[in-house]
Order: sequence, then C-alpha cells, then structure tokens
Amino acid sequence: MNDNSLFFLCSLIEFIGRQQKQRRGRIVELLGENVIKRIYDYADVFHCEPIEKVADDFILRCQIPMDDYDNVKCCRYEVPDYWEIGEVYERLIEDLKKSSGKEMIDCIKEVYASWINDAISNYNTDFYYQSRDYIYECFKEGQVCA
Repeated sequence: MNDNSLFFLCSLIEFIGRQQKQRRGRIVELLGENVIKRIYDYADVFHCEPIEKVADDFILRCQIPMDDYDNVKCCRYEVPDYWEIGEVYERLIEDLKKSSGKEMIDCIKEVYASWINDAISNYNTDFYYQSRDYIYECFKEGQVCA
C-alpha cells in the first residue's frame, strides 16, 4: 500500500517540525484534526506548490511557534531528509490502519502521540531506517525490540 496523500502529510509535518524546532507530535496538536484532514484530503493540490511555501502557510495560519527541539543540529551523522522520515511515518500509519481498521485521522494522531516519535527522530541511531515490519512491531510492543 502506498498512500501519496499520507506521504505528503507526514513529510510536511516533518518539514514544519524541523523549521519550527518542534517535536512532531506537537506539530500534529498545533495543526489540529481539521487542518490535518484538509492537508490529507487536498495533498494532491498542496503538492503542486513548493513544500516551503505550504509549510509557511500552515505555520502562519495555525500560529505554530518556534521552540528549541533541534534533532537535526544534534545529529552526528548524515541527516535523513524530510521525505525519508515522512515515508517512515507513512508506512507505520498505513500498517496501523490496516491492522486496526481505525480511521486514518485516528491512526495519524495515535502514531504522532506515541513514544515512537523520539525513536524515529533520533537520527544518531539506526531506528528510522529499519524495516517497516520491525518499526511496526516496536510500535505495537511499546518499545524498541531487541
């Protein structure tokens, strides 16, 4: 399964989080359910604009403040781009939706509200580029599996 709208949404959340130095779960909270649904529903339209412009529009519209969470600066190795991380979240959310039967918006909120954000956002580990099956299994277990 490959949901391009979800991929764009997750990549945009990652982009905004990096730009505003916010944890990704906080970005989801600040955007709110209605805006997230709108981005998801109209991702094919938003995708026609540069992601920087789309991000700036939502940062202003939702008044997303600057904070001090800078996982990019803390990275000692090559920083994955926001598209790569967007894909990690997309796959995890797809897997949760497939196994749970929950609504997409509920899966998005559940994943971004969970502990797994810190694991995915720690670019000094290899967690974010593990297989989708492994990441989903860790998510279900509530911890990084040995």
